[in-house]
Amino acid sequence: MTEIPDDHPRAQSLRTRHRIEEGVEKGITSQQGLIAQGRGEAYDYLLGEQTIPSADEAERTAAAQLLLADHAVLSVNGNVAALVPGEMVELAEATGADIEVNLFNRTDERMQAIADHLREHGAEDVKGLTADARIPGLEHERAKVDAEGIHDADVVVVPLEDGDRAEALAEMGKTEIVVDLNPMSRSAQTATIPIVDNIMRAIPNVTEHARELQGASDDELTEIVDGFDRETALEEAERAIRQGELD
Repeated sequence: MTEIPDDHPRAQSLRTRHRIEEGVEKGITSQQGLIAQGRGEAYDYLLGEQTIPSADEAERTAAAQLLLADHAVLSVNGNVAALVPGEMVELAEATGADIEVNLFNRTDERMQAIADHLREHGAEDVKGLTADARIPGLEHERAKVDAEGIHDADVVVVPLEDGDRAEALAEMGKTEIVVDLNPMSRSAQTATIPIVDNIMRAIPNVTEHARELQGASDDELTEIVDGFDRETALEEAERAIRQGELD
């Protein structure tokens, strides 16, 4: 990896790309993940590569929702594993959520590699390898889930674009928290709590909010969740992208 100086104007972006490249080399990320990363990066550039206020509100709401959950699960695909493995483990620890690997380009080797990668970053239990249940309405590999994981969850965090599964999980009655830089995608439009932010910022922000809210009562957490306006959040994100007020 070429050393990237801190004063490079796109230093964080370039480092993120290298994480995806390394993920491909390790067998964690599919080659299609490179394309997905580029698409998200374009939206992030229009957002000014920053967490806008509506995203921060969504992240705080997501933290409250996770703390209220009976059984929350954080879904991890190849790009998530490459970009924020330790951050996902920290979020799980802060909220009591499970972690489950779920892939479109699923092979036993990739599933095991991602599970091992997450364990190397502190995860004690990683679900997804059992695959003893299915999400109704999906015909591809992402339908395969653990009966005691995503299938049983009341709240599911679905980072990065995953429109058809987001729709299918919504049909199952799941409360979905989606991280997606495109506010017009199916996943963001389907989500109960859409977070329009870069996952590199979003996951640590949700964790920070969760830690701040750990002493809050259920009534206080419910007030935060009920006060969130998903339509306004999506509109504000789209407005920020269309205006593209970059420095």
